[in-house]
Amino acid sequence: MLKSSTCFAAALSALIATSAAAEGELNLYSSRHYDTDENLYSDFEKATGITINRIEGKADELIARMEAEGANSPADILLTVDTSRLSRAKNAGILQPIESAVLEERIPNNLQDSDNEWFGFSQRGRIIFFDKENVANPPATYADLAKPEYKGQICIRSSSNTYNQTLLASIVTHEGPEAAKAWAEGIVANMAREPQGGDTDQLRGIVSGECDIAVSNTYYFARAIRKDVKGVSADIDAIGWVFPNQDSYGAHMNLSGAGVAANAPNKENAVLFLEYLASDSAQQYFSAGNDEFPAVEGVALADSVKSLGEFKADEVVLSDVAENLPTAQKIFNEAGWK
Repeated sequence: MLKSSTCFAAALSALIATSAAAEGELNLYSSRHYDTDENLYSDFEKATGITINRIEGKADELIARMEAEGANSPADILLTVDTSRLSRAKNAGILQPIESAVLEERIPNNLQDSDNEWFGFSQRGRIIFFDKENVANPPATYADLAKPEYKGQICIRSSSNTYNQTLLASIVTHEGPEAAKAWAEGIVANMAREPQGGDTDQLRGIVSGECDIAVSNTYYFARAIRKDVKGVSADIDAIGWVFPNQDSYGAHMNLSGAGVAANAPNKENAVLFLEYLASDSAQQYFSAGNDEFPAVEGVALADSVKSLGEFKADEVVLSDVAENLPTAQKIFNEAGWK
């Protein structure tokens, strides 16, 4: 269902009119490290007169900092990537419930925390990539990756990677812990090398011939379509891709999301900023600037993202997936996934 932009525009205008424009501040703790996000911040400042003060760092460091700061924390917003980190922040007690009709209307229900302590604003599919020349029958599902026929062919990140943790937690959610454990054990048996590097390194593994199949988030590949990425772009035509589970629950989607800090000194401005992130213009930045899928339905995709084709996305409630993260980590350990 297309979320109404008319309601959002009216609400945003009303909030801007009442939001202490030139005197306002917003303290943003962000683990997003993308240069294109600068446009997100500058456009918000121009539209509202609110000054954004940024503290940037790794997600776990920012969460620990907010915990240590406690009631004296200046943080208004935590902006980070992946459901696992958003869940970690909620469980640490550093976020608060948000009441916003705009966010409720704009953001799909499955991309919201069950207690409205965080909302997703952009998505990345975690999908299968393969060497077109060497793999005649690529895996069609996540379960297929664990089949013996792909032994010694798979490159994938470590079990400490949040994207993999959330993927496994989603498998637990859909299929139960026993099936998830069998899957993890199958992946370990099929690895071409020990887990190493980031998602781009998994794609480079295909190009270099270290592996025939890789698991990566879509935006790493789409970025290599849009601009030169060393070790990937020059040979990108040799790489094929599969959106898994198209005949069942669909491709797993990772989130980039945010929540209002539990002790936010500028709460009104914080909610306004989150509502701004749900606007069409901000959603287009996520796609055009960082090759992500917008969270809001109906927003135009960047050419690099559109070139991946249409697919069925998993619409599992991500707050349910978050509850299975501890189980996923236990399974990783038992499976010997380094």
